[in-house]
Amino acid sequence: MNVYIASDHAGFIKKNELAEKIGKKYEVIDLGPKELNPSDDYPIYAERVGTAVADDPNSFGILVCRSAEGMEIAANKIDGIRAALVWNKHIAYETRQDNDSNVLTLPSGELSLEQMFEITETFLNTPFSGLKRHKRRIEEIKEIEEEQ
Repeated sequence: MNVYIASDHAGFIKKNELAEKIGKKYEVIDLGPKELNPSDDYPIYAERVGTAVADDPNSFGILVCRSAEGMEIAANKIDGIRAALVWNKHIAYETRQDNDSNVLTLPSGELSLEQMFEITETFLNTPFSGLKRHKRRIEEIKEIEEEQ
C-alpha cells in the first residue's frame, strides 16, 4: 500500500519525522516540500497528495500543517477524496470505519510526533465497515459533487 505524504512549512519537520517512522512499515512517497521554505502554500501540496490518492485507489494520503484545516479543505476539492482532520485515535478510527476517508490531515501545531504516529497507525489499519448506511452516505456525497 502506498502512503503519499506532504506538508506546508508549518508541518515540514513533523512530516519528515512521521514519514521516516511509518516508512518502516509502509511504502511512503513524499510529495514535498523537500526543503523548508516559509512561503510554501498548502494548496499545492494538498492537490499533489489528493491527486495521487485519487489516481491510486488502494493508497492513502497524509497532509501535515499547523491547523490541518486548509489542507483538509483543499484536498476535499478533488474528486474521490474524503479528507478528514483528525486529532485523536478515536476520530481516526471513526472516519475510516464510517466515511472510508482516504486522506488524513494532521494539525502539527496541536499534536506531538507520538500522537501523530498513533493516529496514523489507527487510520491506516482501520478498514471501512462497508455497512449499507455508510455506503449510501458516501454515494450521497458523490451526488453532491456531481451536481456542482
